[in-house]
Amino acid sequence: MRLSMLPAFEDNYIWVLRDSRRALLVDPGDAAPVLAAAREGLEPAAILLTHHHPDHCGGVPALLERWPGLQVFAPDDERIAVECERVGEGSRLRILDSDVQVMAVPGHTRSHVAYVTDGHLFCGDTLFSLGCGRMFEGTPTQMHDSLQRLASLPGDLQVCCGHEYTQANAAFACEVEPGNPDLATRRAQVLRHRAAGLATLPTTLESERACNPFLRCNVPAVRETVARRLGHAPATPVETFAALRSWKDGFRA
Repeated sequence: MRLSMLPAFEDNYIWVLRDSRRALLVDPGDAAPVLAAAREGLEPAAILLTHHHPDHCGGVPALLERWPGLQVFAPDDERIAVECERVGEGSRLRILDSDVQVMAVPGHTRSHVAYVTDGHLFCGDTLFSLGCGRMFEGTPTQMHDSLQRLASLPGDLQVCCGHEYTQANAAFACEVEPGNPDLATRRAQVLRHRAAGLATLPTTLESERACNPFLRCNVPAVRETVARRLGHAPATPVETFAALRSWKDGFRA
């Protein structure tokens, strides 16, 4: 299976996982890039949706018009108003001769899901490289638990996030944990890629565990930074996470 991405809007990625002929699409918020790729030979076989936000699912009606009967898999959320098969925690799919595992990862939205298949983690807006999504509908406990579940997956998984946010996330991560050598190396790589007009994704889950402060709420250096901001030591990893997410919400690089 070969992975590629189609840029959409300002910073979205539509992920494409294809065999020799057909393709699995993840979060086609805009139909136009997919239709353009189809003119070059792309043949969609199925669509996976991670959550209901329009920049992740808004292109589906036009794609179903172009390819009637195209399989669509989506979380059980009435706000995704397209014909689809509803999936949730523990659902297992078979697409393009590959198994697809579905995980419920609430926090960014209440019904957000992630998909694991063929060595790839399609995590939508739950986990970003060096960051995580805002909590529009969930609680810190939900989001922290979702991130910890993702972090427990095999380290060689390719992390395929919904947005190109890595450069800004790197600036924040370095404020949180300035003495992390793995983070310094990752940030330098990110800056080189962006200067060359290249994507910073996918990355690996192993790299995220080493560098992403939102996956490192038990690390002493992260806790110490948060304690200085709070004026007291955080009592739990969830309190550490909540303080980091609140700080990031107002952070400007």
